Amino acid sequence: MVEPVIRVINLKKYFPVRAGLLDILRRKPRLYIRAVDGVTFDIYEKEVFCLAGESGCGKTTTGRTILRLIEPTDGKIFFKGEDVLNYTNEELKNFRRRAQIIFQDPYESLNPMMTVYSIVEEPLKVHKIGSKEERYDMVMRALEDVELKPPEDFIHRRPHELSGGQRQRVAIARALILNPEFIVADEPVSMLDMSIRAEILNLMLKLRDEHSLTYLFITHDLAVAKYICDRIAIMYLGKIVELGPAEEIIDNPLHPYTQALIAAVPTPDPEEKIGEIPIKGEVPSPINIPRGCRFHPRCIYARPECKVREPKPIEVSKGHYVACLLYE
Repeated sequence: MVEPVIRVINLKKYFPVRAGLLDILRRKPRLYIRAVDGVTFDIYEKEVFCLAGESGCGKTTTGRTILRLIEPTDGKIFFKGEDVLNYTNEELKNFRRRAQIIFQDPYESLNPMMTVYSIVEEPLKVHKIGSKEERYDMVMRALEDVELKPPEDFIHRRPHELSGGQRQRVAIARALILNPEFIVADEPVSMLDMSIRAEILNLMLKLRDEHSLTYLFITHDLAVAKYICDRIAIMYLGKIVELGPAEEIIDNPLHPYTQALIAAVPTPDPEEKIGEIPIKGEVPSPINIPRGCRFHPRCIYARPECKVREPKPIEVSKGHYVACLLYE
């Protein structure tokens, strides 16, 4: 068996809800937002593994928890067989060199007061890597790797002097400068124009091959997921409801929620008829998650047992798992 780069087991992250004065006086039980509520998956070397779903489903929280940017409530996280949650401070700092993140919004993730050179160099200074001359060479190579050429034209600019695509390339260079093995890409193209998205996605795939990178790619856009990802996990209210190879998930979705997401993707043919979308209503509150299958209040196929029994993931074909009572 090939050991995964990342192994996540029953990961949970609950955020406490601030209680009001009356709730405290009445001694009401503490409420929690169950952002991530027991997810399990593996990511293998040089794989692009995707977490997809609606806003608020917990995918970004999952990515940040894996990197320990926020601490989990429960569960296990392993990086190349090492227990990330048992790292000492020194081990955690070393882990931060080997695992990086690309944030969603390049307009906010870059310090507007810093030059491109300072932004990309900063991780090297934090980890005390190289002399001043060596860091200069490393920054220039990183900018060339993300196709900001010639780098001399960019190093003295500030973020406001760059286009959206150029800013995201700088963010990628900053993540790449430490030569990481694993990168969490948190919706890296959602803030970019359609014409730029394909360029950034192709760049990420090229860097994956050149630097042997492994990605956790977070997105709400299933068209993007199909283009770049090897496997897709669909999240809903903190749970993974379907997981499998990207093409199989897109071409043969089994869970009603996945079917609804794909049915909602616009098509270029205005004459094409869209069938019934198996979804209704709004997403329930992550504070008061429905009993049983958490998707049943919105599912047009829901049966009485869906309201009382939570489905477990079952393998319906090789590597394709679905958590739905319709397939048990």
